Amino acid sequence: MSGLQLQRASSTETEGAVPLHGGTEVVPLVRAGLLQADALVDIRSVVPRGIEVFDRLRPAYGGGTRIGAGATLAELECDPQVPAALREACRLAASPQLRNMGSIGGNLLQSTRCWYWRLKWPCRLHGGDECFAQEGEHREHAIFANDFCASAHPSDVAAALLALGATLRTNRRELPVAELYRVPSEDDRRTTMLEPGELILELEVPEPESSVYLKAMERKRWAFPIVGVAAARTAGATRVALAGVAPVPWLLEGSIDEATPLPRNAYKVDVGRALVKRALAALDQG
Repeated sequence: MSGLQLQRASSTETEGAVPLHGGTEVVPLVRAGLLQADALVDIRSVVPRGIEVFDRLRPAYGGGTRIGAGATLAELECDPQVPAALREACRLAASPQLRNMGSIGGNLLQSTRCWYWRLKWPCRLHGGDECFAQEGEHREHAIFANDFCASAHPSDVAAALLALGATLRTNRRELPVAELYRVPSEDDRRTTMLEPGELILELEVPEPESSVYLKAMERKRWAFPIVGVAAARTAGATRVALAGVAPVPWLLEGSIDEATPLPRNAYKVDVGRALVKRALAALDQG
């Protein structure tokens, strides 16, 4: 980060300034030249960090938990007020050191681990006209929504919040977590809907009847998901969301057999099918 200025958060609107909280995502991107920043703005003093239970968050559902976007994954994984799926997603997300530093708000905004993008190949997410993973190495890439960009979203936490039907509040608006993300396309290559200077401040998570997060990964711990499955039953309705299978966290609205895998990642469909079955059985067991 040589040459960068770290300043207090008086405003994140300054041209060329990038907000910084835990730094576990921003700092590596800046070092790799994937994120351009004239200054890093320390936002720890302005982003809430508390975890609170409310009897009623909204008329549409009963109780729930309000979580400050600055809460770390380590704080969330051991708090009994937090739904089980989110606790487990936080616990499996990273090493203890990263969980102690990384915030839930930052985790939602992780960039893809696609090695073509990370190595700055002129792929579609970099403004190019080709997804190199589709014809190249794609064992860990997307099996849904992969026709324009085959990158896979790496956040366990985002899948858990999507299954739980969480809502987030920014410094400008309120929206469901599902509306934070968008599948990149020719006319708009973004993967999130955040505007310049917009910060995630809080999340509201309805209290589920039961929830679970299961994850297949290369190592036993601290690896990005090959497939992650979050399932939650709230007010009698069941939602299943997947990590590591699409350019964005993926809400499974049909069957996983509707996936469109690439030649070398079809195994993800089998892994996902098994995990979904196990997750739904876990919900039934309470």
